[in-house]
Amino acid sequence: MANLKTKVKKYLEANSKAWDNTKVSLQNDSDGKGDYIKSWSYDGLAEPTNEQLETYEDAANAKQAELQAEYDAKQYQRDRLTEYPPIGDQLDMLWHSIDENAELKQKYFAFYEAIKAVKAKYPKWYGK
Repeated sequence: MANLKTKVKKYLEANSKAWDNTKVSLQNDSDGKGDYIKSWSYDGLAEPTNEQLETYEDAANAKQAELQAEYDAKQYQRDRLTEYPPIGDQLDMLWHSIDENAELKQKYFAFYEAIKAVKAKYPKWYGK
């Protein structure tokens, strides 16, 4: 739920105005009624009604629902990400698959040779 200040800021932006503490003040009397506009002095712009401000709440809720739907639609990506082996391991598996197949060595020659050169330069026993 958007707070009153956020709704007022959106109302101001929609009317080509900016928040100015000298032209608007909000208050909460701790009486359970919540925040309200205590003073308003923007030239050429009427103080917004509660109904006008609620449209910004509706817009915020709609945007939140849209963002949540986008997030939910990509759950499979987040689930997969945790299941895949690290990218280095994936590339090593790919290289070993190519290494075992003469046709693939030819087809992916540049990739194969680049990795092979690093493996030759730094063998597993390197530095031990």
